[in-house]
Amino acid sequence: MPEQIQRKLLIIDGNSLLNRAFYALPPLTNRDGEHTNAIYGFLTMLFKALEEVKPDHAAVAFDLKAPTFRHDTYTDYKAGRKKMPMELAEQIEPLKEILDAMGLYRIQMEGFEADDLIGTLARMAESDGMTVAIVSGDRDVLQLVTEQTQVMITKKGITQMDVYDPGRFTEEYGIPVERFIDLKGLMGDSSDNIPGIPGVGPKTATKLLQEFGTIENLLEQAETISNKKLREKVDGHRQEAVLSKKLATIITNIPIEVKMDELKLGELSNPEVAALFRRFEFNSLLERISAPADFKSEKTADKHLWPEMTTIEALQELDRQVQQHQEITWHTLTDTNAEGWPSPVAAAVTIDGNTGWWLDCRNGKYMALAREWIEKWLGDPSILKKVHDLKLEKRAWRTVHIPFNGAPFDVMIADYLINPSKASYDLEALALHYDGQKVVTAKELWGTGLKRKKQTELDMEAMVAYLVQRTALIHRLTPELKSQLQELEMLSLYESVEMPLAFVLAEMESEGIELDAALLKEFEITYAKRIDDLIKQVHEAAGTEFNLNSTKQLGEVLFVRLNMPPVKKTKTGYSTDVAVLEKLKNEHAIIPLILEYRQMTKIKSTYIDGLLAIVNAGTGRIHSTFHQTVAATGRISSADPNLQNIPVRTEMGRQLRRVFVAREGWQLIDADYSQIELRIMAHLSGDPGFIKAFKEEADIHTRTAAEIFQVSEENVTGEMRSSAKAVNFGIIYGISDFGLSNNLNISRQQARLYIDDYLQRYASVKTYMDEMVTQARDKGYVTTLLHRIRYIPEINSKNFNLRSFGERMAMNTPIQGSAADIIKVAMVRVADELKKGNYQARLILQVHDELIVEAPPEEVEPVSLLLRQAMEEAADLSVPLKVDLSVATNWFDAK
Repeated sequence: MPEQIQRKLLIIDGNSLLNRAFYALPPLTNRDGEHTNAIYGFLTMLFKALEEVKPDHAAVAFDLKAPTFRHDTYTDYKAGRKKMPMELAEQIEPLKEILDAMGLYRIQMEGFEADDLIGTLARMAESDGMTVAIVSGDRDVLQLVTEQTQVMITKKGITQMDVYDPGRFTEEYGIPVERFIDLKGLMGDSSDNIPGIPGVGPKTATKLLQEFGTIENLLEQAETISNKKLREKVDGHRQEAVLSKKLATIITNIPIEVKMDELKLGELSNPEVAALFRRFEFNSLLERISAPADFKSEKTADKHLWPEMTTIEALQELDRQVQQHQEITWHTLTDTNAEGWPSPVAAAVTIDGNTGWWLDCRNGKYMALAREWIEKWLGDPSILKKVHDLKLEKRAWRTVHIPFNGAPFDVMIADYLINPSKASYDLEALALHYDGQKVVTAKELWGTGLKRKKQTELDMEAMVAYLVQRTALIHRLTPELKSQLQELEMLSLYESVEMPLAFVLAEMESEGIELDAALLKEFEITYAKRIDDLIKQVHEAAGTEFNLNSTKQLGEVLFVRLNMPPVKKTKTGYSTDVAVLEKLKNEHAIIPLILEYRQMTKIKSTYIDGLLAIVNAGTGRIHSTFHQTVAATGRISSADPNLQNIPVRTEMGRQLRRVFVAREGWQLIDADYSQIELRIMAHLSGDPGFIKAFKEEADIHTRTAAEIFQVSEENVTGEMRSSAKAVNFGIIYGISDFGLSNNLNISRQQARLYIDDYLQRYASVKTYMDEMVTQARDKGYVTTLLHRIRYIPEINSKNFNLRSFGERMAMNTPIQGSAADIIKVAMVRVADELKKGNYQARLILQVHDELIVEAPPEEVEPVSLLLRQAMEEAADLSVPLKVDLSVATNWFDAK
């Protein structure tokens, strides 16, 4: 006879795990402001238990609010417990909804606690020949451990569990598991308000049980207890001991009308579960319930549905459909070529999402055959192209000299506008979020590290399946995303700003900026020498040599050898981070040297060594990647290198800009918005004082200083102006008196006076800030001038720090986000005007509120006018936008 498979039942202690998760994880909310940390933690532990136990049956038990038989027995049972926090209470019903959608058996019963239901189910399963695993954060359930039932107690947050069987229990507690309720009876339990015998703790209780076995035996033989005080305690609290044991005992024979077949575990994944996970933004958990990615999905096995473009007849048929529908869904598999550019490896196209064609771009014969048709489809601006990552598509096809024109629909950018705080907008993330499905990843297709395949090693069938999955997904998502953009009133922002901007950024990446390699090498020598000098000076100041890069050694030098006051300690020793060193700046001459050393080594490794390593051998230029879908505010960021972070606060940092130069004989035109965020604040708040100052082209910081310090503008000192500037920009970012006091090195009281006086004099600014906070609380989000949305779930948090952070975001986002919108509009206009005017000049760089155009000498004057006009007319505000413009052969001089 075949061996019978042992059936397993997993029982989850619902309230216990939910409570554990709530306190183990930081506050989390979805964009609608619903608290989710307890649900997320619970589900994480549930999936972990399912993986470890591999049960075929499962149940989740919950407590109800109604009193139980224990309350009837002892009116003070669980008295004094703190009320459940509202943020936790509101997560109970949504969790139950998810569990029900997953098809997990859920049980709760008036008059009994979850522990009693767990115990009863465990004993029923044992009688049915099953093994049982109970998961809980409460050690009370350890009394249910048997040879057939193990208990898993969560520890250290939500990632680890202690597993108990009878042997493990006895080893840890020194008594058999059958005596656990006697132990509770003697010790009591303060969390449940079970009295026990006063003064009897774990050690004493364990010794008594090792000697007498049970509470009953102990009470019968109390006179034999050798310790007089202990004997008197036991004798004087007999009733409490018996009552406590009764209260601690889990009932295991509740008449539950349930059959084990009802607890059978089914398929946890279904559209309802996926929809709930999307609602709560559990993107990582979506992967757990999604079917594994399959190279053979999307009907790729049927060669008739997605044939290869290898014949004129196939190309003609596709062209007929393209001309009929005037739209295609297009997706390209790319690789980096020898020159460092993205280039096409293969591509797929569909009209209806169910059938389509694919092309192996590595095959010269088929590529030559299809080139004319591809140029026709991709180059025709009247044909709508549905894509993912337009910028990459444009750059890849540019590599093989095929234009990518028109007004496409990019699902990546659409998802970014709809969900601006997501960690990823790749197709894998979109598939999980919208479809609840997995698609094959690029890593799975190519492999990674030393095992990464070459183009010639790619499996043809896997490659086609990869392309088809993604192309079909883009087609499916387009109407849904477009509908959401329309509903959120962001379709205009998408079509007029973000999509044309993707084309502009693609051109900027291709153009790059020239680097003066010789000057950079001079900097390398200068920095290396200065760093060596600093190391020597630090060692001299310390009176000993040590490793400056070792936090431990530096901490010992500063706080032990030099006896400086420790500011902050960590688990591993003294903290020596920048904040700590800044506070110690005036304590010893060594501190400024260490700060300079850190800054110099960071600049050298990141920018000097880093820039030399990424100069393109073919162009002699660096080609930064501009990210359009990273910052929730709408700001553009850059990488490889991150030009947004070129240091400007120190002279040596600023000098680095000298290495960024115009090509020989050309000029850099640098145009920088003047105080754009303050101008936006003036417009949004409608403050008459601010508007008047900007219209009169006054120095806004001097004007503010005169208002705050109640002096004439002529009498404003440099220090007053600096303070006013800190307040002006601080207000935009919702600065606190603590933050301003640190910035200006003044008392918090003085900082509070500055802020209060400012907001009193510019009352409309205060009103506007309050309105933004109110809007965020009511709607859950704020918007920019162009209606870009940013969700701020933190605004309604009960946690003061989180709520304060949300309030600052509500005040700042409309201003910072509007500044991002405006410079994006300006970039699109500049690029468009340069193209219309047939100029050789090109927009090559964007950093914060600054644009840089590279132009030949004969175009400098007209392009400067064009650039200024495009930027100053990018938005119609109640105050003028002003641009500071300069021209030079390198970025430093242009700035």
